[in-house]
Amino acid sequence: MLRFKSLGSGSSGNATVVQARSTTQITHLLVDCGLGIRQLDARLGQAGMLAEQIDAIFITHEHADHIGCARQVALRDRIPVWMSHGTYTAMGQPDFDGLLRIACDNVDIEIGALAVLPFTVPHDAREPLQLRCSDGASALGVLTDLGHASSHVLEMLAGCSTLLLECNHDPGMLAASTYPPFLKRRVGGAYGHLANEAAAAIAQAMRPGGLKQVVAAHLSEQNNRPELARRALAAAMGCSEADIHVADGASGCGWLTA
Repeated sequence: MLRFKSLGSGSSGNATVVQARSTTQITHLLVDCGLGIRQLDARLGQAGMLAEQIDAIFITHEHADHIGCARQVALRDRIPVWMSHGTYTAMGQPDFDGLLRIACDNVDIEIGALAVLPFTVPHDAREPLQLRCSDGASALGVLTDLGHASSHVLEMLAGCSTLLLECNHDPGMLAASTYPPFLKRRVGGAYGHLANEAAAAIAQAMRPGGLKQVVAAHLSEQNNRPELARRALAAAMGCSEADIHVADGASGCGWLTA
């Protein structure tokens, strides 16, 4: 069985637990670790977990809201940390005391009962990677930081039953916001973040391949509202807005089966 829980999603910090359960083992992958260590421990506790149960950490890119306490918790609990070479370089090549593992585009990683496939995305980071996670029966796509969906992104996510999908902003709200012009261009650009309708287009494109569930993530507190993300995704999925979950910055979302 494959399930997941966002511990928090947004500019204040991002972290998601992906759990794969087989007949012989339970595997936990922490995707991003953009929280303080006390906050991480507290939110894991609320999820019924301890940090020492995490089998590996995957850092998608070097932005602070995704790195957080990754090195600190990895060293404390001796947890391997995966990331691209570009991310490691952009972080300043810190010492992980032998725990660092280098991930590459379209190269499978086996972590216990979990099969992880990283893939490159168009985002303003050194070598950003997002993920497809599978237990062999179902697949979860983690797609939370990118400016647009390239053909490579859609190819890597083909067949996923669930997406944790960025719905960062509403273009009208972004245009009217107090963000300076350069930041508006960055967020709304091809290497920035997905608008609600762009996320909905991804969901709609993937529905014929078996996509059944979409969780909205990485919403901007200033430039989006949960109801706008729900409305766009529900229209794309042909479902009720009540069927669309939203992962927020304060508490993420509850445990969901992929």
